[in-house]
Amino acid sequence: MTSTGEQILIVESDPDISDLVGRQALQPLGYKVTVTGDAGAAIKLAIENHPDLILVNLNLHGLSGKDLIAALTSQGITAPLVVIAEKGQEQSVIQSFRLGAVDAILWPARDAEVVRVVERALQQTRETRTRLKLDRQLEAANQELQRKVHELTALLSIGKAVISTTDPRRLFDQIVDGAMQVAEAETGWLMIRDENTRAFLLTAHRNLPESWAKKVNQPLDDGISSLVAVSAETLAVHGVPLEKFKVAVLGKSAAVVPIKVQSEVIGLLIVVRKTEREIEKVTQSLLEAIADYASISLINARLFRVVEQNAEAARMNEKYRVAMLESLRESIREEIQGSMYPLESLLSGNSGALTEGQEQALKTIQGSLQCVARSDEKTVAPDSAKKGNG
Repeated sequence: MTSTGEQILIVESDPDISDLVGRQALQPLGYKVTVTGDAGAAIKLAIENHPDLILVNLNLHGLSGKDLIAALTSQGITAPLVVIAEKGQEQSVIQSFRLGAVDAILWPARDAEVVRVVERALQQTRETRTRLKLDRQLEAANQELQRKVHELTALLSIGKAVISTTDPRRLFDQIVDGAMQVAEAETGWLMIRDENTRAFLLTAHRNLPESWAKKVNQPLDDGISSLVAVSAETLAVHGVPLEKFKVAVLGKSAAVVPIKVQSEVIGLLIVVRKTEREIEKVTQSLLEAIADYASISLINARLFRVVEQNAEAARMNEKYRVAMLESLRESIREEIQGSMYPLESLLSGNSGALTEGQEQALKTIQGSLQCVARSDEKTVAPDSAKKGNG
């Protein structure tokens, strides 16, 4: 039989009984035994040391064993209580059970009987301890599961926003909110690099002080982001090392995550905790995933701008082409009209001076010009109708 080092408090005024129970029966098995013969001292020891089992003699001097059991119970002592009583005191033992005792040792008793009763009573303590441990483990697992759900929900919402949100301002706000939720941070902000000046501008934020918040669309010197802009690696700092940076006025733990296209840093995502709690590697990985979403959104925004610019250029080219064709058609129309008049005059006024072949050639030319004119009118008419409908 092996003990796990449980503490046993023996409240016994008879030194012979306390010696037999404590030193001879229990200590050799590895139990940590404390003996006192005073009821007041027993209450104090029980409150301070939280023993795993208490043995109480019903025949104490002064405060009786039953009164001590009642006093211990009133103090919230949860350790199982075993009473020591003389044979013939069975009625008092029954009363002690009603007060909260779990077992009894009828004296005189052998070592084996003492150990058997103690083991039986301690089994209750062990089961309670195991149950409490399992409850704590279950609670911790449940809290961790809820945290993971919150993290995945934040990542999912950002992913949906990247796909569906066309408003960059709203998207950037969601990125900052998601980063703060994942990091359990109280403050966060996003800085995007300006394509012309190459400076990082404050684009979105949550809970920044007014003196910092008014820097929206301007460079913001927090004393730490510039390091990440150069290194292109995530930086997490907490405690004393953070105090040398300006960001220390906002909290005691911070992380800066680069937003990259390949190896080029195009943005910075910053979160700050008020407490001096390190931002763990797992959390940093989640923040980097959010930074990847931000990178995708910025690339998409750039692509949309390029597509819009190309579409606008195509529309301008089409307008220019149509204008050129209209100008050319107008010039041809004018040339045809200018040629028709002298041709008609020549055919009507000088028909006698023309040979039959010349007259036929001129009429052929006249017919061709009239055909071209009619074709042009048919082309103009639908275009005019379209413009009218537009």
